[in-house]
This record gives sequence, structure tokens and C-alpha cells, in this order.
Amino acid sequence: MTASDHAWMARALQLARKGLYSTHPNPRVGCVIVADGELIGEGWHVRAGEPHAEVHALRQAGERARGATAYVTLEPCSHHGRTPPCAEALVSAGVGRVVAAMQDPNPQVAGRGLARLQSVGIKVASGVLENEARALNAGFIKRMETGLPLLRAKLAMSLDGRTAMASGESQWITGPAARTEVQRLRAQSSVVLTGADTVLMDQARLTVRAAELGLDGELTALAMQRPPLRVLIDGRLRVPLKAAFFQAGTALVATSTAGRAEPYCVAGHEVLELDSGDGRVDLRGLLRELASRGANEVLLEAGPRLAGAFAALGLIDEYQIFVAAKFLGSSARPLLDLSLTHMSDAPGLKIESIRAVGDDWRIIAHPAK
Repeated sequence: MTASDHAWMARALQLARKGLYSTHPNPRVGCVIVADGELIGEGWHVRAGEPHAEVHALRQAGERARGATAYVTLEPCSHHGRTPPCAEALVSAGVGRVVAAMQDPNPQVAGRGLARLQSVGIKVASGVLENEARALNAGFIKRMETGLPLLRAKLAMSLDGRTAMASGESQWITGPAARTEVQRLRAQSSVVLTGADTVLMDQARLTVRAAELGLDGELTALAMQRPPLRVLIDGRLRVPLKAAFFQAGTALVATSTAGRAEPYCVAGHEVLELDSGDGRVDLRGLLRELASRGANEVLLEAGPRLAGAFAALGLIDEYQIFVAAKFLGSSARPLLDLSLTHMSDAPGLKIESIRAVGDDWRIIAHPAK
């Protein structure tokens, strides 16, 4: 691989990131087509059901695509879904070489796209900027490989690790810049997941608000066209229909007993019974159900008890922790409700980044393997 290959793939990844808020349940993919060192076509996958990145790039390139090199951030698909296979489009266009950042983890593709290209004499290569490509579609990859979505926990705390006063008051720990980042996290997620305590205490709606996204007009419009599914975990159906959460639109309610579900269904909401056997909602079962519906990334915005339950089961893939420069005191509520008795029980984290967000700090961390 050459420096030029890396540079063109970097451009393809830049294009793919434009689909951050709109491609669900599909992966984010970008493509550039190059002939004699000149960019002749480029494109990105905008939303499910519409042409893939390769098709947009080939349309721009036209006849000049014959013999050219196509750089794609994900192996071209080889199966008929809602759109025709991109591998066949590249074959028909007569490209001479295809460079993919990574192989598609989808079992329906998984190497078949590259094999199809090779079968007609097209040169292929894979693995250019693969780590960056995998990071862009971490949720899609996890769903394809494990049947579970990527679960990202958003937590906001004070410098002394507290999330709310003893009374439950928590608005606002962090400032407007941090809240904009949270809005973007919601917009890029397939699902926003919360618990009954958060909804009852904060009157939370968990919606995406266009005015707070801070994106350009095109990306804002795309984000608002595909809002995330809002899911409430409410084992005993404690949250009344008059709550702001339900007034904000239709939602999915996961409960351990659906005996009183009829009013919610009549109001247009879906109720899913998932009893873990001890009267609580089966959290792993819920994630599997969401993945079966095409959820790639799930954002957990919940209180210490529910967040701690997910953490204790090892279901959280990434922590997004916003830290405010203030103290809430020893009587305030903790970040996670975890029953730990020895230092050796403490789960370790690998910190990916720490950066300032307005007057606050944002820590992105993953459970240590």
C-alpha cells in the first residue's frame, strides 16, 4: 500500500462520517474513485434504502471509472437487499482496482464481494486504515458478530463523582456545550434507553432537539428524519402516560409484567415483556431484541441503579462521562450503584480520551479487557 492509498481512503472515511446520524441500520460507508491520481467521483451512503456510496461515486465518475481505482471504507456488498449489490455495479463500470478498508462482517457478504471482483480480474486489496473504519461502524460490527448492539453509557457527574442531589435533583450538572455533545450522541444512536427513575425524577423526554445539535443544515435535517427509538425500562409500569416521556412521542416499554399494558398500547406505545425470572427486566434479552430490530448503537441515559445493573452484567461497551467542575457532597447520589467489597473487585477502565467541553470535561473510556 502506498501513501496515496492511505490519503484517498482517509477522504473516503471523511465522506462516510457524514452518515453518522442517518444510515441506521446500515453501516456508514464512503467511496472515492481515482484515475491517474485525480479524483473523478465520490459519494457516501446517506440512508437505508437509498443508493450506496459506490453508486453515488460511480455516477459522478461516469465513463471515466473504466480502469480507475475505487476506495471504499467497507467491502462492497454482494447480495440483493433493498438496493442492488455494489460489487456488480463496480464490475459493470469496469474499474480496474478496488481498495477496501475492511471486510464486511455481515455474513451475507463476508468476503464474497471482494471475491466477486477478483473473479473478473479486478485487483483488490483490503486493510487500509482498517482501525479507523472499524471505529466508525463499531456498533454495526458488534451486531453482526455477536447479535448484540454496542451499548454506550452517557453519565454526568461532579468532580466528587456524584450525579444528583439526595432529593434526585440533577438539572443541570453540566453546561450547554456538554449538552450539545449529548444531543449528538442521541442523534447517532439507533436507540436511547432509560429507566423509570430517570423519567419520573427529571421529567426526561430523551428526544433529539435540532436547535441543540450544533450541526450544519444538511446533517441536522438528516438527524431529525431518523430519530432514535426511545426505550423505557419500567419493570412495574410505574411511569404514567401523562409523563413528558410519553407525551413526546411513541416509545417502547420493556417490563417484567405486561398485565397492565393495555392503556400504553392504546396510546400507541409498544410494550415488551422480558422477565429475567426474578421479577426484573431481562437486560441482555432486551439488547438482543433491539439488535434483532437493527439497532447498531444504544445510548444508555439512566440513574445509578440501572446503569450499575448493566455494568455489573458486563454489557457496557463504552462510557461517555461528562465531568462538571463542582462538588455535590457526600449525601448526593453516586455514579454507579455497584456492590463491591474488595479493591480486586473494582472493574478497570481503559481511557481513550479526555478533553474539555466548554467548562466541563469529557472522558471516553472502555472496560479493560
